[in-house]
Amino acid sequence: MFQTTMNKQAAKASEINSEDFSWPLWPVVPLYPYSRRRTIRKEVLQDTIWTFDQLQGIFYVVVPIRMTVVKLAQGGLLVYAPVAPTTECIRLMQELVAEHGDVKYIILPTTSGLEHKVFVGPFSRCFPKAQVFVAPNQWSFPLNLPLSWLGLPFGRTQPLPKDSTTAPFADEFDYAILGSIELGLGKFTEVAFFHKRSHTLLITDSVVSIPEEPPAIVQLDPYPLLFHAKDNVFDVVADNQANRCKGWQRISLFAMYFQPSVLEVLGWDEVFRNALKAPERSKKAYFGLFPFKWKSDWKRSFDVLRGDGRLIVAPILQTLILNRAPRETIEWANQVASWDFQWVIPCHFDSPIKAGVHQFRQAFSFLEKYPVERASLLGSSSYSLPEQDFKILKGIDAALNKLRIVPPPKDKV
Repeated sequence: MFQTTMNKQAAKASEINSEDFSWPLWPVVPLYPYSRRRTIRKEVLQDTIWTFDQLQGIFYVVVPIRMTVVKLAQGGLLVYAPVAPTTECIRLMQELVAEHGDVKYIILPTTSGLEHKVFVGPFSRCFPKAQVFVAPNQWSFPLNLPLSWLGLPFGRTQPLPKDSTTAPFADEFDYAILGSIELGLGKFTEVAFFHKRSHTLLITDSVVSIPEEPPAIVQLDPYPLLFHAKDNVFDVVADNQANRCKGWQRISLFAMYFQPSVLEVLGWDEVFRNALKAPERSKKAYFGLFPFKWKSDWKRSFDVLRGDGRLIVAPILQTLILNRAPRETIEWANQVASWDFQWVIPCHFDSPIKAGVHQFRQAFSFLEKYPVERASLLGSSSYSLPEQDFKILKGIDAALNKLRIVPPPKDKV
């Protein structure tokens, strides 16, 4: 059903004017690639669903960030989780508008993902007729400000109704709000959308699937992949697919764990000594600073993380967020699993993913006391990620608890 062919504009990257992907507001959230954001549009269901991938990261740990566009049965478009409205992105959107009708609804499905929130205001101003719906419990720091003060359009922005049947798009979409996880500064909220006609689940951050090879958007500029493919600062890495995959798999471990057990961090005295001898000491290469050393069995950690491409809850969410409200999260996961979806489109990593309700529900088994028994009832296999890879995340969790920045985690259900 789904077509995974990259849009033609990606194959003709050299023909695109660099000004088309300029993003001047990058200092608001200063993530790589800063002022230059490419966009790849992919049609995943003919004349019905499209994804728009861009890139974000820090220290060359780069992952896709994704917007999903759905054609409404009566004409027009719904946009889930907008990305940066560069000239290139809006041109690709206008091509869909010309064929399928105006953007009618724009959805901000999260409260805590600044990398998602920052684009909604600028994107919505490009489509002045669209109604903007945001996840409830929106907050800002250090002061909670009105939505219009956060750049969201006054007069056409409103929270999603708690009762999904009252939303103006209820005939085509159902949605479930996970919105009761207290994080100290504010609540973590995520809204899952179910497109009934295509049996497709749209999700923000709660589940991901890690691809074996780097996604197309990451390969437009392979430098971050090759940077992380180095075994040490003295390596000169050839640009080939094997090294791109190697770099991607290590990036995935960074993104999921911050510091997995198969990674050693060198002392800064050694790092500075090595930098003086590095073959590449440009600003682009961080002046030769390379404080990482991977153990010989690092690939094992990636293989366990990826599994067979299954849906997983990112370790960061497992350790720092969702364990603060296990019962509420399980209830939300059960509600989502009541829908008859066959495909999942997250906002990060792989997409679209061929997965159904059992695979989605099993991703949250880490919150349960007896996950093996539940897996047996669902006819699926239980899994858990290596405990040793969570060491740094658990240390962060303990520090946040000690400083009373976040409430302590709760017992499993």
